[in-house]
Amino acid sequence: MRYAIYFTPPAGDPLTKVAANWLGRNVFSGHAVKPPAIRSFEAEEVARLTVEPRRYGFHATLKAPFRLDESLTERDLLSALMHFASSTGPVTIPKLQVAAIGHFFALVPEEPLPELDQLANDVVVALDRFRAPATDAEKARRRPDSLSISQLRNLEQWGYPYVFDDFRFHMTLTGRVEEKDRLRVAGMLDAFFEPVLSEPVEIANLALFVEAEPGAPFEVHSLHPLAQPALTGAGRKSA
Repeated sequence: MRYAIYFTPPAGDPLTKVAANWLGRNVFSGHAVKPPAIRSFEAEEVARLTVEPRRYGFHATLKAPFRLDESLTERDLLSALMHFASSTGPVTIPKLQVAAIGHFFALVPEEPLPELDQLANDVVVALDRFRAPATDAEKARRRPDSLSISQLRNLEQWGYPYVFDDFRFHMTLTGRVEEKDRLRVAGMLDAFFEPVLSEPVEIANLALFVEAEPGAPFEVHSLHPLAQPALTGAGRKSA
């Protein structure tokens, strides 16, 4: 079994529902969702675009999937995650937008948010003791030949290349999109998600996801509410 600490909106959030419709799976129930009918896009093409993100479910990575250290238990992880969440304030993303990240598309904040980056940093550090060291095979799957020096260092120390200065908050919508198709896919995604991108997104919980066995779809195990601002003291406003 592997665990991951992600952000995902609550089950009833309009963004969650639209994303489940796009990806073809509800990450809370695990149930398949009827694929959307999109003009000029066949259902099979949408299914191909969403194969990889469908397995992981709609989320933003804060701590990438990891095996639990053998000296610790799921109960230990849950206790630490609840404690961390209860002492950490929420972060509001004023607006998300569709953007290309390399060869795939995702929802990303319209503007940089240092407090969001800090939240991700804190999650990585605070809960790293629960992560079993990455195996050589796990490291190889990150394609180390394609990584920068800092990403390689992150992979060795934290088990994941894209943390700290290499972190970028994103909620993945597609797998690899060929260059010739990117303008068409970008326009379609803009139109599909536009109705739910006008409102701010509050990161008010941390989600524990689980992968029951290798290759199985990730599902929400539990949501852990972040503290209300009044409970976080006089330090950072939210992080």
